Amino acid sequence: DPLPPPLPKKQLQRAESLPEPGSSHRCHGDPEPRAGSILYSIPAPPLRQGQGGPPRDRPSWAPKKPLTKSQSLGEPLAPSSPQKAPSPSLKELTFGTADGELGQLLESPAGVCGVILGCQEASLARLSAHMQEELLGPEERQQLLEAELAGKRWAALSVLDPQPCCQSGDAWYFRVGFTFERSQLQFAAKVPKLCCSSLGVQSSLRTHCSIQRLLGRFTDRLPQELVLPGIPGKQSQGPSREEPACPAPQPGLQVLLCAEVPQQTLADFVKGSHILHRTSPGHYERLGCLLLLQLCMGLEHLRGQNLAQGDLCPENLLLVQCPCPLQSQQGQKEPLGLSLPRLLISSFFKVQEKQKPCSSSQEQDWSQGLAAPSPPAAAELNVGRLIYQILHVDISLENILGFRSKRLPEIPLLSIYSAGLKRLATLLLHRDPQERVSIEQARGILQVLLWGPRQELFARSRKSLALLRSWLQVKRALLLLRFAENSAGARVSPGLEEWLCCQYFQGVTEHSLYQVTQVLY
Repeated sequence: DPLPPPLPKKQLQRAESLPEPGSSHRCHGDPEPRAGSILYSIPAPPLRQGQGGPPRDRPSWAPKKPLTKSQSLGEPLAPSSPQKAPSPSLKELTFGTADGELGQLLESPAGVCGVILGCQEASLARLSAHMQEELLGPEERQQLLEAELAGKRWAALSVLDPQPCCQSGDAWYFRVGFTFERSQLQFAAKVPKLCCSSLGVQSSLRTHCSIQRLLGRFTDRLPQELVLPGIPGKQSQGPSREEPACPAPQPGLQVLLCAEVPQQTLADFVKGSHILHRTSPGHYERLGCLLLLQLCMGLEHLRGQNLAQGDLCPENLLLVQCPCPLQSQQGQKEPLGLSLPRLLISSFFKVQEKQKPCSSSQEQDWSQGLAAPSPPAAAELNVGRLIYQILHVDISLENILGFRSKRLPEIPLLSIYSAGLKRLATLLLHRDPQERVSIEQARGILQVLLWGPRQELFARSRKSLALLRSWLQVKRALLLLRFAENSAGARVSPGLEEWLCCQYFQGVTEHSLYQVTQVLY
């Protein structure tokens, strides 16, 4: 009998790789598919339980998977070989996410609870970023404004008020205007009282809500209409009635353009709030906690860049009034003096790598830290003094150094925040540096004082990580519900306090809560 004809070489090449199920690709001249032909009809792998569509092993453009020696052309592929499509990230989930993608997440080991908790954390992060942009403005716009102000001097600015809007311990601030993108912008012209040695340091700082932002700088003579309050009634330059008609020209002064316009210093705020503290102690001391929290967050930001605050005293801490949020339809306005301002750190210096060794005497180290406020190691001591000053308790240097015992001045208990502030001040002013809490710990204590957990949570249940984890999950859900209800009810839009609250619940964990509550309670 004659031998059968050999198989075409073309068909052998096609049998080396498996076509996709249902593939319509054929070489020119190939015959039509025949029933039972292994060249065109490869059994598909069985579907896994719960899968209702064709297998998505790989995209159609991917290279064909060669057969192994243990496989024959008529055997199906192993069901464990397909690679699952990547599950969508929790940060990308929205109400409009396809149900197929949601189904993949619901089959994950975390289950429904894990998906909900992850979505809450992602939502808080988005809300926090949105509120921060509302407070500070878009970063791209600030960069464009800095480029536009480069090389500009007084002639390009309009002086809106010849009197300084704020006078800190180291500078005068004047309100000026500038036309940018067909709109009139307002910012502050900062005239340092002394040579500003921290200018290069401040120019390199990353943006932060508690750090003064520079838009530009120049050296020029002050305009004649500006009034420096060093000598009452005398203008910055130009002849007066008792001076010669042609005075000697004054040298140019360094001027810094700042994005925020300060209204007053922390010292002015404390001095003018005695009545508010007496009539509304709860509101006032909550404001004090929020101001101290902003300060601690700013100090943390500086330490992360190896910098420190120049002179941590109320006279050098600036307060900026935030934009008024949208009010409710009833037109209810917040009582005067109870609105929360932004606190700004405005002077800095570079921390030296070699720090002075600690004194062998705790008493000497404690006294030197209070007497010299500039070293970064004394930041905790100065924040402790600020607590007393905000609460209108005398804590002058002579007063505190006169206490030879470990007792500090008493803080009256006027609100639910008084005991916590007293405890924090005691921890910050501890004579033993090893027992003194850090700025990071002080920030955590202030957050717990403001938003919990309060001590009554542990009255019925013993404190544990499981209890704190459950409390944290419930509070995150309630916070998001509050934002949703306020938005639907056209109430006050989120502001600075809401952003600070989001920052807290976005980053806190049950482990950090356990440590902070151990120290505080």
